[in-house]
Amino acid sequence: MRSKLFVPGTRPDLFAKAMAGAADAISIDLEDAVVEDRKAEARSKVGEWLRNGLADPQVAKRVIVRVNAVDTPHFEADLRAVVQPGLHILNLPKPGSVDAVRAACAAIARAERAHGVRDRIRLLVNVETPRSLREAAALAAADPRVMGLQVGLGDMFESLGIERREVAAVQQVLLAVRMAAGEAGVPAYDGAFADIADAEGYRAEARLAQRLGFAGKTCIHPGQVALANEAFRPTDAAIAHATQVIEAAAAAKARGSGAFLVDGRMVDRPFLRRAQAIVATARGLGLLAAD
Repeated sequence: MRSKLFVPGTRPDLFAKAMAGAADAISIDLEDAVVEDRKAEARSKVGEWLRNGLADPQVAKRVIVRVNAVDTPHFEADLRAVVQPGLHILNLPKPGSVDAVRAACAAIARAERAHGVRDRIRLLVNVETPRSLREAAALAAADPRVMGLQVGLGDMFESLGIERREVAAVQQVLLAVRMAAGEAGVPAYDGAFADIADAEGYRAEARLAQRLGFAGKTCIHPGQVALANEAFRPTDAAIAHATQVIEAAAAAKARGSGAFLVDGRMVDRPFLRRAQAIVATARGLGLLAAD
């Protein structure tokens, strides 16, 4: 999921356009993009869209809905509206604790049973407060339904007076979240970049996240989608090297060796796992044929 395009829940006229676009996922927002007096309207529109089967299951795009936080009066109503066939991932903002994540997972399970949803809906957990950053690994491991962590730098930094573009701060948070996600064995996803006009700024931040092992980045404008897809696409050189590592590993295994050389560099199991991940991503994007 290299790119995830946000669409306000109050704009159903944009849902089909987003589904037809180049983003790997569409993320319909019921939280920050919707003012308080339009929350009910937004959840109704999104629920209707899902119930009517407009999230075409034949389209290879993940459908995500960001609901309101567990401790808000909107959370349960959001779930009743949007936990429908066609929803793949629920995005949980501002989790206050591990218990909040578990409560959200239990509520999703109840809504699945009530609405006859057979394919389990996964949970993408936001890390956007100091506490959630400190507890990120525990949040990621709170329930098997959790499929990843997503960074929210705007919420986290603004409340603390940290400049959003302070690269040292961005690097530290991203690395901490990636390590937490890695401990739990789930991917990490970078958040939004608010300056829509600054393509170079977006590209630089996406590339930083990619170098730190992130799987993708949020887009708040269609113009950012191509930048995210480019940043998180394995390069041709990386794919070629990964393929070479896998081939060399097979030859080394036949010789009974666990470590071997590729282009004069020692390679062992951690490098092989990374090569396998790169090749799997390349195949998923159609850049390599399946075996």
